[in-house]
Amino acid sequence: MTQSATSPSRAASSATAPSSSANQQQQPHDGMMHGGKLALVFIALALAVFVGSLSETIAATALPTIVGDLGGVEIMQWVSTMYILTSTIVMPFYGRMGDRIGRKHLIMVAMALYAIGKVICAIAPNMALLLTGRAVSGLGGGGVIILSQAILADIVSARARGKYMGAIGAVFAVSTVLGPVIGGWVVQDFGWRMVFWCTIPLDIIAITMTGLFLRKDAHKASGNSIDMWGIIMSTAFTVTLVLAASWGGNLYAWDSWQILGLFFISLLCAIAFVWIERRAQEPVIPVRLFKNRNFVLVTVTGMLVYGAVAGATNYLPTFLQIVEDKSPTIAGLMMTPMMAGSLITSTVTGFLASITGKYKWMPIAMGAVMTFGFVMLSSIGVGTPAILLMTYFFLIGFGQGLGSQILVLIVQNEFPHTIVGTATAGNNFFRQIGTTLGTAIVGSVFTSRLVSIVTPEIPSNVHISIADVTPQMLNKLPESLHGVIAQGYSEALTPIFRVFVPILAVATVLMFFIKQHPLATTINNKGTAALEAAQNQPSTQQSPQAGSSPSAAANSSPAAAHNAA
Repeated sequence: MTQSATSPSRAASSATAPSSSANQQQQPHDGMMHGGKLALVFIALALAVFVGSLSETIAATALPTIVGDLGGVEIMQWVSTMYILTSTIVMPFYGRMGDRIGRKHLIMVAMALYAIGKVICAIAPNMALLLTGRAVSGLGGGGVIILSQAILADIVSARARGKYMGAIGAVFAVSTVLGPVIGGWVVQDFGWRMVFWCTIPLDIIAITMTGLFLRKDAHKASGNSIDMWGIIMSTAFTVTLVLAASWGGNLYAWDSWQILGLFFISLLCAIAFVWIERRAQEPVIPVRLFKNRNFVLVTVTGMLVYGAVAGATNYLPTFLQIVEDKSPTIAGLMMTPMMAGSLITSTVTGFLASITGKYKWMPIAMGAVMTFGFVMLSSIGVGTPAILLMTYFFLIGFGQGLGSQILVLIVQNEFPHTIVGTATAGNNFFRQIGTTLGTAIVGSVFTSRLVSIVTPEIPSNVHISIADVTPQMLNKLPESLHGVIAQGYSEALTPIFRVFVPILAVATVLMFFIKQHPLATTINNKGTAALEAAQNQPSTQQSPQAGSSPSAAANSSPAAAHNAA
């Protein structure tokens, strides 16, 4: 790794002045934005990410009230799963289309879809229409996540991008934890429908700012075909896999023909998807991405980490309400230490990556801290002091912020700018698969465990469905049952956190195998493979006229990298 970090300076040592000059002259034409224009675009993107990610969590605390009002407790987990599912399905499409036709209008369409979905949720008279609204919001939310990351790659070099990625990570952390807080407060004072209405004005502002301040797309269609079969197969793979994980151990036994059949269909769809992508003219997820070691390592790690986080955070607000007997608002507020931890580390590590160009230690530290955090989380139960609970939440957020956005930066730095959106979407697609599976599997296992633990303790004259218990329903039950259900809820959930400990440990070990490449200092870079190939050619050791362009020399010069950052 030392060689990869030092050889560029030797390659450019004989032409430092011309390289720096050429780099400065080329920057305006390379697409970089600076000053006030960059700040306005970044604010628009940050607001879009804030609104989009808020959709995943804002209903978490209000969910028991929503399903109780609409009479859909038995399908409660699908309110979250539906959004994650549809947002995952569309990610590869947004990434590929953004590379082909540009991202400005695509992200505006995505934000509009998000707002339309929220309107549907707000007026929903039943669970069917509520789930439809969540699905539509997901169709937009998936595009907001991908396109905002790719647009940053259009306007800021990888070396300078770290601090912006860190700030985006901080925004994501704030929205993730503010969701339950806002949801709990709004549902108590204004009713659950206002949970959906209150985010729409922010989305309209983000659309307006994007339209006004993001420059016109410079992209042109690079092909005449859309990989429809690839999109169909990726959709079928995602849907069948999520259904199997959600229904297994809940509606059907894990070894039932229904669940085994869904897993088998999912496997066939995955095989068909790979076969199609190897032959498609414009593959939605090119197979060649997986020939890059860093892409594979980062993608697998993202699946493991986000699966653990999603599996935990989706049930912690309800845990606090049922086990700790907290109100929805207090439960949301108790989650804020997780936001604070992620806010601190994502911002700091982003700036450190831009200043130093070193980033490998960050995802390693992320995995180590989160592993320890989940060890602590698996020890919670009835009567755990609030200060300890919030300390554990802080540890998990602190760990996640150390490396979550850096993983995206690593992926974008590996590939040519012409496919940066596709690579970003591919990485996020599998990350969302992990999120979906984490949420679905924890929900399924938790429900089955809760029923088996609590049902024998319920008197025969009390007729309730343990799997459908909400905090509001709990308050209507006899006082003698409160402690039984709270204890059962704790015993059913906390051992699941322990399962994630070895998973996160594996993610930590994987990060040791990342190869730390220099962060590109121009936007239109050719990727690390081209950089390494150029470094291995004798001509790159000579002057720019002898075989390396001034911009390439500047891109590999640590001095130029420092100036660009």
